[in-house]
Amino acid sequence: MDTAIAANEAVVLLAKPQVEGITTEDGFMDCVGDRMASRSGIQVQSNDAFVDSMFPWLEPATAPQRPEGMTRLLARDAVARRVADSGIRYIIWVDGATRKTDSGGSIACSVGPTGGGCLGFGWWEKESDYEAVVWDLNTAKTAGSVSTNVTGTSALVGILVPLPFIARVQGTACDRLASQLTAFLQGEDPSVLPGR
Repeated sequence: MDTAIAANEAVVLLAKPQVEGITTEDGFMDCVGDRMASRSGIQVQSNDAFVDSMFPWLEPATAPQRPEGMTRLLARDAVARRVADSGIRYIIWVDGATRKTDSGGSIACSVGPTGGGCLGFGWWEKESDYEAVVWDLNTAKTAGSVSTNVTGTSALVGILVPLPFIARVQGTACDRLASQLTAFLQGEDPSVLPGR
């Protein structure tokens, strides 16, 4: 759908409601929102403040799990008034997580009377996989979605002192998702962004 956002409109990023299981990390949500606001001037409202203002409708146990549920929720007069007062045009449901997928190796460190040190090699692989669904509150429909998947291997080399080589998979996923959402909300095609 056409998603060119107006200067007086705002967005809010919310973790997709999960009855069970792991929800999207708050730090990741804050990272995406901060980068969207700083790079494009898009107004990104605090997700905690928005959820609090919509109490009890967006609490984890009562929040809609599917778009049809959001349509029914927006049909309630009290909810529609609160949404209108908030200035929010788009709710962005973010789903995903960063998790360790594999690891191996070992490092041994010791300290003795003549000194100490570490010897060995350890590694671990992480994957950041996120999807953001953009919900247009004016039309009560899904406007579209963007996603990112980043994997990276970190290592710890022990040669006297441990030397870490950390892959920033979550930071890279945050950058990519923020860029894609910004382009999408400004009416551009996020699939042609560099680094996708």
